[in-house]
Amino acid sequence: MNFQIDKYISKKRAVVEKRLEKFFRTGNKRQSFLKDSIRYSLLAKGKRLRPVLCLASCETFNGNLSQALPVACAIEMIHTYSLIHDDLPSMDDDNLRRGVPTNHKVYGESTAILAGDALLTDSFNLIVKEGIKKNISTDIICELIVLLSTAAGSDGMVEGQVLDLESDTNKNVTVADLKKLHLLKTGALISASAVAGAIVAGAKNDEIKNLKKFSDSIGLAFQIKDDLIDDNEAGKTGKSGGSDRKNNKSTYLTVLGKKKSLSLIEDLTKKSNYYLDRIDRNTTILKNLADYLGKRKR
Repeated sequence: MNFQIDKYISKKRAVVEKRLEKFFRTGNKRQSFLKDSIRYSLLAKGKRLRPVLCLASCETFNGNLSQALPVACAIEMIHTYSLIHDDLPSMDDDNLRRGVPTNHKVYGESTAILAGDALLTDSFNLIVKEGIKKNISTDIICELIVLLSTAAGSDGMVEGQVLDLESDTNKNVTVADLKKLHLLKTGALISASAVAGAIVAGAKNDEIKNLKKFSDSIGLAFQIKDDLIDDNEAGKTGKSGGSDRKNNKSTYLTVLGKKKSLSLIEDLTKKSNYYLDRIDRNTTILKNLADYLGKRKR
């Protein structure tokens, strides 16, 4: 089967962006400086890989994409919140994100913090409100809230960010340290995106367990590829390319070198396919997504 993953991603990205525009449309009386700040970062042109993964997972398990779409949008809201906060002067202090100046550079640090806070909080409101409208059961809604709040919170992205900041002062970072860090900071939401789509679709517990292992593998592969892109494509990625090298940051590239990093991406992709093969479904889309994440150019 000649599956065109680029076209699939573009199509699903357009669907997600159209719905985000609807949820955050301008022109209402409640429009404010804060809402402008939220729209600025949320609607900037991003890859939307996490919501696409959510929709692809739902599709794999023959779910209702109309039910999964608000969840996918909520995931993108959580991801955007994390980017706004990661870029702050007290964190990574970046100047460019998604091809435009970072939120705090345009709206000020305090507004950027509040925009991130609002996106995180509103994402859960969206899941509940739209979930009820779409006739998603309350049990599934609660399961989604637990899944995504865990991925975003102190057992997920937030802890990962703390470990990332600590690694800046540790010159003896190991591969094991990087794996732990990125399974939380990057991998937690990627994994939750895949699992969320499966939950909406009513996947079985054993299917979700294998999907979780699949998505953990592609989450790490995604981060290793990000490290390589940051170093090789400085200024071409829509963010402050080359910042890892300039800041002497420990990455898979600095710890393993390019050759071993590329080999690890290949191994992780094979590992992800192994877990998909244990799921008795047509996993063509997810396999192609895993391959794409490891080979993407930006």
